[in-house]
Amino acid sequence: MDILTAIGLALPAGLNAYIPLLGLALAQHFGVVALAGPWSELGEWWAIGLIAALLLIEIFADKVPVLDHANDVLQTFVRPAAGAIVAVAASGQAGENYPFAMVALGIVLAGAVHALKAAARPVVNVATGGAGAPAVSTAEDVAAAGSTLIALLVPVLVVVVIALLLVIAWLVFTRRRTKAST
Repeated sequence: MDILTAIGLALPAGLNAYIPLLGLALAQHFGVVALAGPWSELGEWWAIGLIAALLLIEIFADKVPVLDHANDVLQTFVRPAAGAIVAVAASGQAGENYPFAMVALGIVLAGAVHALKAAARPVVNVATGGAGAPAVSTAEDVAAAGSTLIALLVPVLVVVVIALLLVIAWLVFTRRRTKAST
């Protein structure tokens, strides 16, 4: 189950780096998960406050059409790093035995979701004249929060989340290919 939790937290980190980090920190603080080693301080109030402040900045920046693009450029480095952190921290024994594998898994998963988001957002902004950015960003935040809760509380459902992401990715790429050929 720890691997599913790790995967389930790394994926939404590609949408919003701070939602899964905050979810994991709160879960650690309230005893839902037990993080060992250097991750044990993630649930301290100072860390929770810092992550919450960064989350507020991210939420604001992601709602403004021009600012969201600049934010996505910056987040190209932050989101995969957050995916790596939550993956290795939540993976339990696998993270202790194979930390580099878990870091790589987190980077790849969060990076792939971020790449999909970063590719889709300019299309939404152009198609809606920027009016769609707040709605799409809010939907992304809700999806990240929901995925984080699933990963922490019912990790077996992460498999369903992965299936949904694959379907969405397939639809996006199929639609782009169809538009390119016309």
